[in-house]
Amino acid sequence: METKEIIQTEDIPRPALSNLLTEPLRVWRDLWRLRRFKQAYSIEPSGDGHPVLVVPGLLGNDTSTWELRKFVRKLGYNPYGWELGVNLGNLKEVEKLLNKIEALKEKHDSKVSLIGWSLGGVYAREIAKRRPELIRQIITLAAPFADLEQSNYATWFYKLINYGRPFTEEEKAWIENITDPAPVPTTALYSKQDGIVHWRACMEQMPDDWHQNIEIVGSHLGMPYIPASWVVIEDRLRLQQKDWKPFKVKKELSSLVEFPSL
Repeated sequence: METKEIIQTEDIPRPALSNLLTEPLRVWRDLWRLRRFKQAYSIEPSGDGHPVLVVPGLLGNDTSTWELRKFVRKLGYNPYGWELGVNLGNLKEVEKLLNKIEALKEKHDSKVSLIGWSLGGVYAREIAKRRPELIRQIITLAAPFADLEQSNYATWFYKLINYGRPFTEEEKAWIENITDPAPVPTTALYSKQDGIVHWRACMEQMPDDWHQNIEIVGSHLGMPYIPASWVVIEDRLRLQQKDWKPFKVKKELSSLVEFPSL
């Protein structure tokens, strides 16, 4: 696969404080836009039924991804929550998710697509690097895999809920290789209005035919509810690895969703 460009991630700053402080308000705007989108857009259940695992972000749980999973089911797929309670950033959860994915692949006789929001997207990439034969594709929603250790408020929240505990040696080793791309089709969504993690930390460093970065408009907390996220997810889930091609927005959707980078 031909490399198209290299995304520079050195000296990534923290998101603007104004974006952080307005995150809760902007979530409501994202939800309002989603309501308008659902009224104007007809969902076609054309999915092939393959399993789709949705992993929440830090401090999130399956309730926070319920609306997204309901959408995936309407498309004609079999969505699953991670079923591990609140995501507290425990690296051991990756092993539990691997066991779950193995069971889903056996149950459906199909590879599993992963949708990971924020830290959930970091987990998804790690899973695909460990067991690529289980994974059909990855879609990350504002996942800071290019700069997990610094430059974002999610790291500060992580240390706060873990009583200031620094990263363990295992976690540091994991972080050192976290920017390496997964050997499966990967779509990384990011927003320049993100108030939790800097948008440059949510991009593949070397995008190519299998690894695409897509800019959308919205808040970090609203990522699973932004209409543009749904449009990308619908388009990507229908593709198998052998048919993979970069996402392009359809003209008929240009009045309903925003894709500044496309």
